[in-house]
Amino acid sequence: MGLKALDYETLNENVKKVQYAVRGELYLRASELQKEGKKIIFTNVGNPHALGQKPLTFPRQVVALCQAPFLLDDPNVGLLFPADAIARAKHYLSLTSGGLGAYSDSRGIPGVRKEVAEFIERRDGYPSDPELIFLTDGASKGVMQILNCILRGQGDGILVPVPQYPLYSATISLLGGSLVPYYLEESANWGLDIDNLRESVAQARFKGITVRAMVIINPGNPTGQCLSEANLREILNFCYQENLVLLGDEVYQQNIYQDERPFISARKVLMDMGAPISKEVQLVSFHTVSKGYWGECGQRGGYFEMTNLSPQTVDEIYKIASIALSPNVPAQIFMGLMVNPLKPGDISYEQFVRESQGILESLRRRARLMTDGFNSCKNVVCNFTEGAMYSFPQIRLPPKAMEAAKKAGKVPDVFYCLKLLEATGISTVPGSGFGQKEGVFHLRTTILPAEEDMPAIMSSFKKFNDEFMDQYEDNWNHSRM
Repeated sequence: MGLKALDYETLNENVKKVQYAVRGELYLRASELQKEGKKIIFTNVGNPHALGQKPLTFPRQVVALCQAPFLLDDPNVGLLFPADAIARAKHYLSLTSGGLGAYSDSRGIPGVRKEVAEFIERRDGYPSDPELIFLTDGASKGVMQILNCILRGQGDGILVPVPQYPLYSATISLLGGSLVPYYLEESANWGLDIDNLRESVAQARFKGITVRAMVIINPGNPTGQCLSEANLREILNFCYQENLVLLGDEVYQQNIYQDERPFISARKVLMDMGAPISKEVQLVSFHTVSKGYWGECGQRGGYFEMTNLSPQTVDEIYKIASIALSPNVPAQIFMGLMVNPLKPGDISYEQFVRESQGILESLRRRARLMTDGFNSCKNVVCNFTEGAMYSFPQIRLPPKAMEAAKKAGKVPDVFYCLKLLEATGISTVPGSGFGQKEGVFHLRTTILPAEEDMPAIMSSFKKFNDEFMDQYEDNWNHSRM
């Protein structure tokens, strides 16, 4: 018998090319160690509930009632559930075509899309059209759908920030396109330099690549920076000049840990800029229920909003969405609850505010604890996490450690992260999984471990790191930035 279609040798080459470090070698080794009984702290993926963040009470009450609508007929329902949760559950059930077990429109429930549009209008001060909002199974599915529409083959490129969240590199590989990197400047707090962008586009064009779109991740993943309004203007001007679609990954917009640079959406800045730019630049913005103080990753709820796309294009995107029939319906309810939150005076409002502020305030403290912890370590330097939920310290590896890594057949930062995992049980992602400048090494960790565990985690990291540096350092001296 010859090779079969699903034998490894004959698989689609694009599938084999995909690399996804967040669930890569480190994660697999951590899972093995966990099976062997070692306590593992999984800081490799932004998965808040897996690290002990409690779900918000009100949205869970509403979805529970939607999942079990017979409870609404129970005369004692008011003893278990507050009146506002009961009313909201009835509202969402009335929007479905047969409860949570029925498919919705392939773009999502119209009533929930209307709630998303109202949220965007409140946030940006400009009206939003529910017909241009599609609900998706997490933001990732939306990103994949849009990239699928943009990429026509290997000759098409997407500008992606480096370091980048590997959803982009993996999806571009899978779809057979080309990733065009633009490097963020670590010494300028992971800022973006427009000259650097121009250079990236020029190099890609020289190689015969048609650059079709640009991705921004704001706040940044893995880098944690927040883009200023001036930065966003520059980016939008650049997209206008170069005729690029802008993909705004804004899933961490609730996660802001400083007051100097609040989150501003790309869409608001685009509208503020006025014609002709506000009428010309094509923008697709993404959001999710997985991050922020919700952290409902496992629910898989997201949306994207399209600005300045032609009706024919929107119809084509609808057609492709229809192949999967319907985004998952319970997650659409979570999205509705996130974008249409409780108001002052609602019975559950005070508890909701207490829970959500408690999470955000704790994340702000953890961002500081982690940055300070890393900066106290030998040969480690780390920018403050302004937003999102990650820390991305630079690890300055001595030459002897590089040699040891080479002997072990490992990339230097993978070698370091594996040693860290074996010694401490802390599972991180090496910087090479996100892209970094040649000869510079990092790791990414989430700031999500429980606040009370954070000092112990940072002290175990410091003990490992400083011993590792002493072991490989010899007389090597490296000045700190």
